[in-house]
Amino acid sequence: MSFACQKNSYLKEFDTVVKSCVQSELKTGKKDVVQGFEVILEDTILFPEGGGQPDDRGTINEVPVLRVTRRGAEAVHFVTKAIEAGTSVHMVVDWVRRFDHMQQHSGQHLITAVTETLNLGEKTSFIELDTPKMTEEQMQTLESEINKTIRQGVKVFPTLYENKDDPALAEARCRGLPDDHEGPVRVLAIEGIDSCLCCGTHVTNVTDLQVVKLLLTEKGKRKNSINLHFVCGDRVLQYLGRAVQVERSLNVLLKGPLEQHFELAEKAVKGYKNSNKTVQNLLRDVASLEAEKFRNQSDKPPYFICHRKEGDIDFLNTLIKELNDESLLTLATAGEDKAPGFVMMSGPEEMVKDLGPKIMELLEGKGGFSKGRYQGKANKLQNRTKAAQLVQEAAKTLKQTPSEP
Repeated sequence: MSFACQKNSYLKEFDTVVKSCVQSELKTGKKDVVQGFEVILEDTILFPEGGGQPDDRGTINEVPVLRVTRRGAEAVHFVTKAIEAGTSVHMVVDWVRRFDHMQQHSGQHLITAVTETLNLGEKTSFIELDTPKMTEEQMQTLESEINKTIRQGVKVFPTLYENKDDPALAEARCRGLPDDHEGPVRVLAIEGIDSCLCCGTHVTNVTDLQVVKLLLTEKGKRKNSINLHFVCGDRVLQYLGRAVQVERSLNVLLKGPLEQHFELAEKAVKGYKNSNKTVQNLLRDVASLEAEKFRNQSDKPPYFICHRKEGDIDFLNTLIKELNDESLLTLATAGEDKAPGFVMMSGPEEMVKDLGPKIMELLEGKGGFSKGRYQGKANKLQNRTKAAQLVQEAAKTLKQTPSEP
């Protein structure tokens, strides 16, 4: 079946009749499920997902359509309100979403006639090309030719073939028909440039693409292929708008214009790395001092508890290494109270194995025992006072022996 949206992709409203309505459900996430109904109409202007193009959104008698899928020759519309069979309905398409898909999809056909994989993303799209690389110069040449064609106003039109064995179909590019395909075969042509089997919605003239901007290339999934990312039409303006916002923010942050951003950012990164290295060295010194301070106590308890919000896992490792006392029950934590942090315990093996999971439960984290230590990440370090109390209670059974200074 060829739907009304495929015969005329510019239809924004449409009247039809409900053929069936059955109760169903729609999965919107791993666990989220929406209860509703599957509605099949005599015809539709809402395109069901297929051929790499996402499905449309819109309404049926003002009832929002949450998903449109194809089942054989039928388009299945998922709604949350029942619409009885035989009901005459008025459909309205979400035109902003539809026209965006038309621009990106037609743009893909224009960019290359050798594309084998199409992906229309939310902000940018990409096509997978059978070439191991594309230089900047080649991208500029291709982009120039594409936009030259747009200015020439080349027509785009579909042709329906009732017989899938029609010899004319052999001249069109094809990735193969779906196993459950029924009805006529649709070929989308860009006059004098490309002819391809395609079920999607398209513009009728390449001038509706407005402009195409090629963004970047990356390695494709297949051997010797690349993904070429691009934006068409209104997405170019959206992309440019985001780029301007980022540029203005970086002008303030880096204290320099766009032309100097790379140089200034590189300088800032080097400065950060040097500062971070200095902080790490200072934290190791602090860990050594904390351990020395404990060792120098005249009446040391059989436990050691330490927290430093500026610390990290390296700080904890240094601290326990400097203490160097397997008989000392130690609980060390690092990080901000309201942010994920690090936890490390050492001491008598059986005691640490027993206390570790209890401590992590209090701190809402996960960890494990390895090489004489129990360590992990915690999400609620503000509970460390309670964790310290557990350690102090457990340490009462220990008999502290003096450590070597």
